[in-house]
Amino acid sequence: IYSLAGMTWFEDYTIMRPLVMDFLGDKKVENIGDTYMFGPAFLVAPVYEYGARKRDVYFPESAGWYDFYSNKFYAAGVEKTVDAPYGRMPLYVRAGSILPVGPDMQWSDEKPAEVIDLYIYAGADGSFTLYEDENVNYNYEKGAYAMIDFDYDESTRTLKIAERKGEFPGMLKERVFNVIPVSKNGVGKTQTVTYNGLSMKVVL
Repeated sequence: IYSLAGMTWFEDYTIMRPLVMDFLGDKKVENIGDTYMFGPAFLVAPVYEYGARKRDVYFPESAGWYDFYSNKFYAAGVEKTVDAPYGRMPLYVRAGSILPVGPDMQWSDEKPAEVIDLYIYAGADGSFTLYEDENVNYNYEKGAYAMIDFDYDESTRTLKIAERKGEFPGMLKERVFNVIPVSKNGVGKTQTVTYNGLSMKVVL
C-alpha cells in the first residue's frame, strides 16, 4: 500500500478504480459499479446485502484471477457465484501480479521491513515497483527515497530484481526476499534470496 501511495505522488496514480479504467476493451464492465480494482493486482468485491454469504462476481478479461485466500484459479471473462463468508470479503489477484507483503505493522516506521514475502502470480508477464522512504517526513519531495523494480517473465518463469535506484537516511542496505510462486497448480516452493541493492534473477 505504501508503494501505491508513492505511485500516487510520483505518477498521479489512482489506487481505487472502477473496472472501466483498467479493462477498456471489456464491454461487460461498463455497468459494474459494485466491484473495483485496488492497485494493479486486487479485484475487490464487497458484500453489501445484509446477511449475504454469496455474491456474483464478474472476472474481467485478462490472463485469469486467483482467490486471495485459497489461490483457486478463475478464468477471465466469466461471472461466478462465489462464497462470501462472514468477516471475509471476496478478493482476487490478477494473474501476472507481483505482490510484496511485509511484516504486520501498526504504523509506517514501527520496524524495518527486513523480510518481504514476494508472491508471483503466474499466467502473464508482470511488474511492480517497491517504493521506500523515511516514512515520517516530506524529504521524498527532495529526492530522499528509493525504488526497486521487479519484472516477471512468464515464458521463462524468471523474476528479475533490478538494481536499487535512489537512497535515503536509514535505508536498509540489505534485506531478504522470500519469492513465492503461485500458479494454477497451487503454491510452489519458496526461494529465499538476500538482496543488497544489485540486480539479480530468480528462476521459479
